[in-house]
Amino acid sequence: MSNGSGSFFGHPRALATLFFTEMWERFTFYGMRALLVLFLVDAVQGGGYGFDDRTATAVYGLYTAAVFMAALPGGWIADRLIGAQRAVMAGGALMTIGNLMLAIPGPPQLFFAGLVVIILGVGLLKPNISTLVAELYPEGGGRRDAGFTIFYMGINLGAFIGPLIAGWLAQQYGWRIGFLAAAVGMPLGLLQFWMSRGLLGSAGTSAHRGDGGAGLARDWRILWALVSLLGVVAFLLVTGVVEVNPAPLAKGAAYVLVGMAAAYFLYLFFGAGLDPVERRRVGVVLVMFVACALFWSGFEQAGSSMNLFAKRHVDRFIGGFEVPAGWFQSVQPAFVILFAPVFSALWVALAKRNLNPAAPLKFAFGLLLMGLGFLFMVEAASIVAGGTQSPAYFLVLTYLLHTFGELCLSPVGLSTVTKLAPARLVGQMMGVWFLASSLGKLTAGLIAGSFDPNDLAAMPGRYMDIVLYGVGVGVVLLLISRPVTRLMGGVK
Repeated sequence: MSNGSGSFFGHPRALATLFFTEMWERFTFYGMRALLVLFLVDAVQGGGYGFDDRTATAVYGLYTAAVFMAALPGGWIADRLIGAQRAVMAGGALMTIGNLMLAIPGPPQLFFAGLVVIILGVGLLKPNISTLVAELYPEGGGRRDAGFTIFYMGINLGAFIGPLIAGWLAQQYGWRIGFLAAAVGMPLGLLQFWMSRGLLGSAGTSAHRGDGGAGLARDWRILWALVSLLGVVAFLLVTGVVEVNPAPLAKGAAYVLVGMAAAYFLYLFFGAGLDPVERRRVGVVLVMFVACALFWSGFEQAGSSMNLFAKRHVDRFIGGFEVPAGWFQSVQPAFVILFAPVFSALWVALAKRNLNPAAPLKFAFGLLLMGLGFLFMVEAASIVAGGTQSPAYFLVLTYLLHTFGELCLSPVGLSTVTKLAPARLVGQMMGVWFLASSLGKLTAGLIAGSFDPNDLAAMPGRYMDIVLYGVGVGVVLLLISRPVTRLMGGVK
């Protein structure tokens, strides 16, 4: 528990430590993310690898999906072996090394190895810094919710600043300088975390084992075996002994994730010994799982197809200044900072009047807003197909509606799953929630790869497909929201 209180917006001083650590982590993550697809498709003479869109967006999908999946072993390592504080330090160090690898000119294998190191780093840092925030408020309640709200602002502040700096430097001085700028943020976050870690007190200093350390040696053997296996695979890939085509790999990974989810839900319904009430609530989680995956498959076009659209087809000149394409990746975090307090106040005000929508209804709103947002992209793509550049405001309006959808779905889903899950399965169900996000982000890369950059006339139709499935699923959720809500058994 923290030994400093009342000095950071009325919260423990340790919250400031975690706020700025997470801000710099997101600066690093989103700064690199804004450049990733643009760099991969750039012509070789421009400093990139000259991949086709299908390959580049598959890499993007695999990367963003793997980041979410890595949170599961990352949480296990902290819980069973090293504690959250050491996990945050180790994760930040790996992120720094990985981003530096991206900044070094070299073959694609070196670049991909850097992405893998970043994935491992985010997997260690991301879930465990949130755990530290929770440990600052052992009493729980509204004060913890308020603390997480402040922490969430740090996330989006870093996500807003990162693309602005990395995107501008990449445009002015080359891709590798942009990646280097992204790499600078994480060491700053680690430095302030290290210098002020005393404010955290005993929070996250040790693993939370329930066996008194009896299985510690076994767990370390498991970890080192997995690290060794990963090292061997990485060596074979980097040396070119084993070659991987990202597009088929992404498609195969999507099937694997769907199979994992199907197998687990079958186990829950028929082999986990759930009582009827628990089984009905798990059915609600299944509906939310599908909706979540479909939402992120559209939302994550932001870093793939829409990022490429901004680079190639948007009029980005203001006077004589050309706005870097990566700057559009800062639009959504800016909207979150502006509107998250508005949505929070809205839900509270509706709850006071007994009008707060149930989670399934909020999910329906999220899907509808995601789908409707792409109507602006349909119009923008139609202008491009007609032979002229699109105005930038179509992209901005798409991001605005998508942010509204995110605020309806993402924080609500995280909270609702913890309430619906049987107490003995909460950890596993959170893993399933991460799996839904991972599947959606992987699917987003596959969808983006279906856009043919040489067939502009087909682009409006491709975006209209996303409109139809987003709105279609949203309407279905609207229609079934009342019976699904009844299955929740009074959980709000």
